[in-house]
Amino acid sequence: MPSNPTLREHVRARAENRPGVYRMSDAEGRLLYVGKSIRVRTRLLSYFRAPRGEKAWDLIRESSTIDWEYLPNEFAALVREMRLIQKSRPRFNVQHKRRRIHSFVKITDEPAPRLLPVTRIARDGSTYFGPFPRVRAVAGTVRELAQVLGLRDCAGDTPVFFGDQLEIFGNGRIPRCMRADLGSCLAPCCGRPTAAVYRAAVALARRFLEGRAAEPLADLEARMRDASARMDFEYAALLRDRHERLRHFQDELTAFRGTVEDLTFLYKVPGFHGDDRLYLIRGGRIREDLPYPKGAAARSRVEAAVEEVYGATETGPHGLTPEEAAEIVLVARWFRQNPEERRRTVTAREWLERGFPAARRRPARKPREPRATACAGSAPSSGPPAGIRATRSDAPGSPS
Repeated sequence: MPSNPTLREHVRARAENRPGVYRMSDAEGRLLYVGKSIRVRTRLLSYFRAPRGEKAWDLIRESSTIDWEYLPNEFAALVREMRLIQKSRPRFNVQHKRRRIHSFVKITDEPAPRLLPVTRIARDGSTYFGPFPRVRAVAGTVRELAQVLGLRDCAGDTPVFFGDQLEIFGNGRIPRCMRADLGSCLAPCCGRPTAAVYRAAVALARRFLEGRAAEPLADLEARMRDASARMDFEYAALLRDRHERLRHFQDELTAFRGTVEDLTFLYKVPGFHGDDRLYLIRGGRIREDLPYPKGAAARSRVEAAVEEVYGATETGPHGLTPEEAAEIVLVARWFRQNPEERRRTVTAREWLERGFPAARRRPARKPREPRATACAGSAPSSGPPAGIRATRSDAPGSPS
């Protein structure tokens, strides 16, 4: 006897075999799971055939309602599923998601921010850079960058004080670790730096991660020269290796910005029952989702959207929400796993120069070639890049 026969009959009677996403909720209305399929009816009915002990069996046993929404194509279903998971964090999606293979660099939102390697984006006001495929290597590089810049790496609840902070009983504090004595930490734990000095170090870390600062590398080079002049060749070699790792890390950031900016085009996707869509993608993010134009008026509207999306100047890396970062990861993964879909893409310039009737009515302002913007990558083989600005909540799991 299948689990939950009433739900099964509901699906059999009402669901259709077309692309879409589905939601399963418990008796109290709590969302348990979000899924996607190009054949919603077939996919949902498969849950009722799952043997006891499997995730699908447990899910159906706990579910009281199932609802779904149809979408024009698989790509749209994938994007919608990701957004729903991010918004609601359904329990079964979170518990059963695949092991993470990426890491991020996090600049915390604290009075004395820290530079940390993490494997999850949270809506906590922090700024994130990534994702990076080499989790262990990133952790070591982040530690070295923090040491070069003097940023603390102690626990988040460590009390911090600044030299310009007005206090009555603030004298006589001692450092809480040896990094202060070694000169690799500005030591806000004992009030050594002013708030402005520490903020400047954090700003430098941010610019370095955005590929806009070489000061950490220049500082290491100067210290290498000093060590060599003192004939402290062992320390000079240590600094040389650290310099090489940070330089390679920054090269990866710069290279990946180009990889993500390559995800800038118009993407036509055939849809169910002729519902073809045109996605305006820039820097890996879906800026517009439009019906594919089939007449002069519709083409004119698309032309205006193209000019707005691709004509705007984007000055460089900037903060992204976790939702935007996950979308870049998803889009990059989609085209990596489906390289034939690239044949459906055209650049903004190609679209405007095709000679559509709507485009001939007035000279089209050619969009600027967009510069590299914030990056968040997709694949273990692709490195990383841009600041990801978060506001509060957990970050997304991979769409299942």
